[in-house]
Amino acid sequence: MTERTVYLDPDPHDWRCRKIRVRAFRWYATVELDRDGYVTAASSRGQARELPTAYVSAIDGVRDVFINRLWYDGYGRGFSWGSSPSWTTLFVPFPHVEATVAALRAAELDHDYSGLHMLADRLALPVDDWLAPGERELIRGVDFDSLPQAFLKFLRGKAKDRGLQLNGRATGGSVWVRPTLSSAQKQLREMFPERYPGWVDRWTGHVDADDAPIRPWVGGRDQDLSYRATPVQFRGVETSTSQTCPCGMRLQDDGEGGKAHRSHHAAWQFGIVTPRNLDWWADMAVVTTQSPIAWRRLAYEVARMPQKENHYDFSSWSHLREPEATPDNVRAYLLKSNGCVIGYLNAHDTNQHRRWDLVDGSEFGDEDDTLRPRIGLVWVANAYRRQGVGATLVQELADDFGCQVADVSWSSPISAAGRRLARRISPEGVWVS
Repeated sequence: MTERTVYLDPDPHDWRCRKIRVRAFRWYATVELDRDGYVTAASSRGQARELPTAYVSAIDGVRDVFINRLWYDGYGRGFSWGSSPSWTTLFVPFPHVEATVAALRAAELDHDYSGLHMLADRLALPVDDWLAPGERELIRGVDFDSLPQAFLKFLRGKAKDRGLQLNGRATGGSVWVRPTLSSAQKQLREMFPERYPGWVDRWTGHVDADDAPIRPWVGGRDQDLSYRATPVQFRGVETSTSQTCPCGMRLQDDGEGGKAHRSHHAAWQFGIVTPRNLDWWADMAVVTTQSPIAWRRLAYEVARMPQKENHYDFSSWSHLREPEATPDNVRAYLLKSNGCVIGYLNAHDTNQHRRWDLVDGSEFGDEDDTLRPRIGLVWVANAYRRQGVGATLVQELADDFGCQVADVSWSSPISAAGRRLARRISPEGVWVS
């Protein structure tokens, strides 16, 4: 599928023109409605910027259906999008791209939302039927079409959202399920009905019919090990633990069983695993804005570690388009060890500096216009910190430029960890810019 832009207004070159952009990815295509210029012009005339409630509801409904479809088909990652009258993004399975473009055009130009509702109704999955009470076998090609393992994973996520225990098993061509509701989840929903609007208990007290199918026995322990067991008692307690992990992620479940946090935490702890398609001829690699895209993408991935850990607004590396030369020679130093990138230093050259003695509260010295390498950011994987990795990166920067470590400039303000590193390698003071 070719990336393309569909213009909705007569003059496609007018900056206020509304447009729909279609871009293909591996599992789906994004269909994005761009109303940025249109909204800006409307605001300057004092007109309303917000989308009609019915429009927003139709967009949200069809987006949820599309995302469910992609998860149902086996896509295993999450989605992110913004909420703004200027931009609307939908993640669309490939067979429904054209219908989505037509529905968005009708909604935007004619205020006709029936196309979006028709898409949502036609593609909605019968999740409530799949999670109905009782033991049963769902047959591939009859009840569902995706791979049994992918379908079972999808059902487990939907069951968890509803507070159910699925008790499911995938076979070669089917999935066996027996959804049940625990007493704790039943009590939670009865105590807080405002959190679960429309919830109806269909599972408590359900008895299978005499002719209900029997799940084939596949060996293992007896299944009824909780017969006549005493329910677990729960108590509410106040805890003062932090909700943020030192790696920068929240400790709260991320909605995917904590997989995103575990993956990020492992990279923060041990470094970014080096891609197999990159040949490392030495431990240190210097990536510039003119390097091959695979190297620039790796620099961006490593730069995301300190960005998330320190909650920076922007990444220190953003050169992901065509190769380009920068006047200040932007570059990144990547240090590899044990198959992972464990150290990262972002730098460029500049000629505006002041001397600082590294004493908190002291004033900077006079200006100096000597061209020097300037450190933008230094990051080291957690397992390798306080072992001289940061000093190695700064020394490599100085050697590469052809100056002494004491002549390297540091971007201001310098973090507490940066000051400790600067004092260790340049105790007499540093240049700052």
